[in-house]
Amino acid sequence: TKQTHFLSRESYFNFESKFSIFEVMTATATASKTNNVITLKGSTDIVTDFFACSINNILYQRGVYPAEDFIQTKQFGISVMKTKDQGLQAYFDGILPQLKNWLMNGELQNLVLAISTVDGDETLERWTFDIKTDPPTEGQKVEKSQKEIQSEIQAIIRQITASVTYLPILEENCSFDLLLTTNKDTVIPQAWEESNPRYITNSSEVRLRSFTTKVHKVDSMVSYKSRDD
Repeated sequence: TKQTHFLSRESYFNFESKFSIFEVMTATATASKTNNVITLKGSTDIVTDFFACSINNILYQRGVYPAEDFIQTKQFGISVMKTKDQGLQAYFDGILPQLKNWLMNGELQNLVLAISTVDGDETLERWTFDIKTDPPTEGQKVEKSQKEIQSEIQAIIRQITASVTYLPILEENCSFDLLLTTNKDTVIPQAWEESNPRYITNSSEVRLRSFTTKVHKVDSMVSYKSRDD
């Protein structure tokens, strides 16, 4: 009923980034900013923005990339970190449009950020964002205030920031992959590779808060390998 794929970063490291990841984030539902009506497109923009913001902050907080590769900015009403590494931006530029397309079509089931040892042999952390889509029917009006949505997202971003207090220190150099799980019949672009889910055996898990636009609901959690294993 599902398939998991990822886009290799090596394909994008030598590309010149056409736009910043946070420039993508400015597209959030203009109609929804003036009233409480949430459209499928508006909800898709919000969720895409949330994923981009969360990925950046996880990579920063967990030290996967050096702190000097990030700058502080404001998103969702709070201070967040964004990458200024051109290779990483180019990689995101290759993923976000496809992620957004699958969200719009109700084909994306989850996004996983897997942090692994550099050789990729061992997954140390697995940040999972499960997505449920309930698109409005024709003529149906879905309403939720931007303030309420933003508050729910802020709570998750703050939990990501606080994760350093309980997650084991990543003592070795690490790499990461973004895994997108879609419906079984989803057409996958040729550049994407099939992946295993990167589960962690006997992992500890912490469930994070959820947020919903009433069109998309995102449930978040992080699982990690205990240093006692």
